[in-house]
Amino acid sequence: MTHIVKLALLGCGDVAQRDYLPEIHRLAGRAELVAVCGRTSERVRHVAEQYDIPARYDDYRSMLAATDAEAVINLTPIQLHTETTLAALEAAKHVYSEKPIATTLDDAVRIRDEADRRGLTLVCAPSVLLFPQVRFARELVKSGRIGIVHAALGRGYGGVPPWSGYPSDPSPFFARGAGPLADMGVYPLHAITGILGPAKRVSAFAAQARDGFVVDDGPFAGKRVPIEVADNWHLMLDFGDGQLASVTANNVAQDSRAPQMELFGLEGTVSVNLLDVSAPVETLVAGEGWTSHTIPHARAAGPDHLLGVEHLVECLSSGMRPIPSIDHAIHVVEIMEAATRSAATGRALDLETTFA
Repeated sequence: MTHIVKLALLGCGDVAQRDYLPEIHRLAGRAELVAVCGRTSERVRHVAEQYDIPARYDDYRSMLAATDAEAVINLTPIQLHTETTLAALEAAKHVYSEKPIATTLDDAVRIRDEADRRGLTLVCAPSVLLFPQVRFARELVKSGRIGIVHAALGRGYGGVPPWSGYPSDPSPFFARGAGPLADMGVYPLHAITGILGPAKRVSAFAAQARDGFVVDDGPFAGKRVPIEVADNWHLMLDFGDGQLASVTANNVAQDSRAPQMELFGLEGTVSVNLLDVSAPVETLVAGEGWTSHTIPHARAAGPDHLLGVEHLVECLSSGMRPIPSIDHAIHVVEIMEAATRSAATGRALDLETTFA
C-alpha cells in the first residue's frame, strides 16, 4: 500500500493560489494537504474550502503543535523563512521552503544543522534543477554537445510591482531582507551553479534607482511602497578553469525578450527560459544552426514550483537525497551575501561553501 504523505501549507497568498494549489491534484495518491495556515482568516477559509483542507489556522505555531502532517510547505515571505522553517524543524516536520532558504549565511547554516540533528529532509526552492527545460540543458552540457562551457549569462527581472494585478501588499518584496537579488536572482544563480558547479569567487555592483513607487492596480492600488534595498544588481561569478558567469537581477526592467539563462560552449549555445516550462529550449550546435526544442512538461505554462513539493514527497517515500539541496541553497545565500559585501567594498571576494 502506498504511503500518503501528509502535508501542511504555511502561507496561502498569491504564490500558493497562483502556482502551487492549482497543481496540487498531481500529487493525488501520494500526498494530501491536511492543514493550512495564513495570516488572513478569510483567505485561509477560502483556500481550505476550495481545496478541501480539513484543518485551518491563523497561527503557525498552533498548526505545528496540533497537526499530524509529516511535512510543511513553507510559502511565507522571504523575511520569515528562517523563523518559520526552524519552528517546523523543531516540531519534527520535514520542510519544503520557498526561496531563499534564509536571508543570511549564518541562518541558512543553522537551518541545515537543525535538520541534520533531527534527521529531517529539506527541499529548497527554487527547484529549477527539476524543471524539464533545465534538466534538458544540464544533460546537453553534460553530454559535451556544445563543448566546454566557458561563459554563462543569467537574468532575473521582477518588475514593479511584481506583476500586474498582484492581489497582496507587495511591500515585503522591497523591504530589508528581500529585493530582486533574493527574489529573482536566485533562479539563474541556482540554475547556473547547478550546471557548472559551485562558484569560487564573486564580484558585484549594486545600485538603487528609486526610493519607492505607488501601486497602480489591484487591491492595494494607491499604496506607496518604500524600496529599502538595492534594486539593480550585476554579479560576476568565477568558477575557475576559465569559466565565468554574469548574473543580473533588478526591479528596474519592465520585461525582456532575452532568456533567463544562456550557456556558451566552445561548440554551441543553449538558451533557456527559467520561468516558463512551456517555452522551448533553443540550442545552437556547430554545423547544425539553431534548433528549437519543445520539452514535455506537466504544467501548462509558468514556473512549475510544484515539482519541488513533489520531490520532497519522493524523497520521503524513497529515502533519496534532495536535488534542490540545503547545501546548494546555502551556497547561493553565500553568493548573495558576498555580493552585497563586494558591492559595498569594490572587491572581489572568495567563496567558501560548496555542494555535491
